[in-house]
Amino acid sequence: MTAAEILHSLGGVARWAELERRAGEVEVARAVRAGEVARDARGRYALPGVDAATRRASMLTAVLSHRSAAAAHGWAQKSPPDRPELTVARNRRLTAEQRRGVTLHRADLTVDEVVGVVTSHERTMVDCLRALPPDEALAIADSALREESFTPASLHRLAEGMRGPGCVRARAIVERADGLAANPFESVLRHLAWEAGLDVRPQVPLFADEFLGQPDLVDIGRRLVLEADSFAWHGDRAALDRDAKRYNRFVAQGWLVLRFSWEEVMLRPAQVLVLLGGFTQERTHCLFCRRSSA
Repeated sequence: MTAAEILHSLGGVARWAELERRAGEVEVARAVRAGEVARDARGRYALPGVDAATRRASMLTAVLSHRSAAAAHGWAQKSPPDRPELTVARNRRLTAEQRRGVTLHRADLTVDEVVGVVTSHERTMVDCLRALPPDEALAIADSALREESFTPASLHRLAEGMRGPGCVRARAIVERADGLAANPFESVLRHLAWEAGLDVRPQVPLFADEFLGQPDLVDIGRRLVLEADSFAWHGDRAALDRDAKRYNRFVAQGWLVLRFSWEEVMLRPAQVLVLLGGFTQERTHCLFCRRSSA
């Protein structure tokens, strides 16, 4: 996989160490030189669309919003926008030529809701929670917690303060958001599991006589482990060998392990939902797991 493909699978943004580990230093350098990957001043890498969106916002006297603003804030997401998402004033008139190639939203933003040419963290999160499909909104909320743009308490306060269309759904998404989620791939799989009726939690440490591992998602009551697997995470034989041993330890202790590819979860979610729906019957309660004291 190229650095750009890996970056896309990581949600459109990544830190240097994360991207270099999966793509290799030589490939990352090549992708930057070719313009396939953009390097910003915060030591992060992003798909070039972020810079293009900023230029369009400047040309239209608009601000980056929704998924474009989420990308600018460094929040990983399920589907980085393929064209800039911008907000302009409600009474702003734009020609057909100006509207071409962008997704426009209209709102009268306050001074506190804009930082430079980007909607603030709070406004961006409200827009995403209100307007995006639940799986996309969850991935962004998870990433914002992971990046410490919000604390769980501040994110809950934001959702509780929302009014109008979409606020009830937004609060439900925030209830499920978790900074322990590793990436958008895992966030979307978690959303599908909940939709199927499973009670999954991310990154639960499992134990028997010894530490077994910390799977991506665990339904403790059903003794069910869900793993989000992709080439970006298993790009070498050592990683594959390590995870194969880990999966075998889970199975040997009575856990059922289901492994899902990035393509399955992101491109064929209906099939994943049907499969997961077959596991809603409760399994024997877990005897071999406990939360880490840390």
